[in-house]
Amino acid sequence: MPSTFFTEAPHWRWLIIWYFFLGGLAGGCYFLASLMDLFGRPADRRLARVGYLMAFPGVLLCGALLTVDLHRPERFWHMLIQSATWRPMFKAYSPMSLGAWALLAFGFFSLLSFLAAYGGTERRFTVFRPPGGFGIVVSVLGGISGAILAGYTGVLLAVTNRPIWADTNLLGLVFLISAASTSAALLILFGPGGGASRGGLAALARFDSWVLVFELIALIALVVSLGPVARVWLSSWGALLVVGVIGIGIVLPFWMHRAARANHGAPATLAAVLVLIGGFVLRAVIVLSAEGV
Repeated sequence: MPSTFFTEAPHWRWLIIWYFFLGGLAGGCYFLASLMDLFGRPADRRLARVGYLMAFPGVLLCGALLTVDLHRPERFWHMLIQSATWRPMFKAYSPMSLGAWALLAFGFFSLLSFLAAYGGTERRFTVFRPPGGFGIVVSVLGGISGAILAGYTGVLLAVTNRPIWADTNLLGLVFLISAASTSAALLILFGPGGGASRGGLAALARFDSWVLVFELIALIALVVSLGPVARVWLSSWGALLVVGVIGIGIVLPFWMHRAARANHGAPATLAAVLVLIGGFVLRAVIVLSAEGV
């Protein structure tokens, strides 16, 4: 039995699960929006606008969830500033410190892009969005910090001493892929309301189909990498992982996307809803399974 089974749990519950889920959505939506803005067609800009409009409120919720979860919420700024010296609190070796600064950086860039998307054609805000040079810088840096936010939570779990979390190096990859899939699903759901083109939504559905395949492969690799620990994990949480994540959140939406594409129909909104459910269940299973060991 690995020594990790005899360590103290951090007692993370639903606030952290929601933070992991919403952080993945915020970072993923921005990352996809920046890709569409930088490399997409002019018709894709409306869909990218939806992504920017979702990213900033999402990161605000993430900050609120993290602050409330602290035992002393009023000390949240200690993650960024040293109370004794008032110097920046940055530890390059700590995923938690890197994540706190990535959250701050992403909040800044997502705010600029939110203003550009919300302001529409107002000249004072359009500078924050491509194709202008400053807008390109904002989108690139925001996309990088968004990708870090989407995946660092899995890395953070992997460097703890808790069972399951510490027994694999693939949690960061799994969280990042899941964030890409759930973010694409969210844009599929809200894209039509933002005036997104049918072609853009169809391309996003095709992207989500491929990402679901990679997510399934990454999950299988994660289980294999756990070795003997996988038997303990799957005996307790296997049903929810197989049914809630793989069945409802991956296989069924993949089939729905394929069926809609074969019939030349609009992307299946139900498939997008199921992907979001599966992404949330994935984070709940990973967090609560290690908490209960």
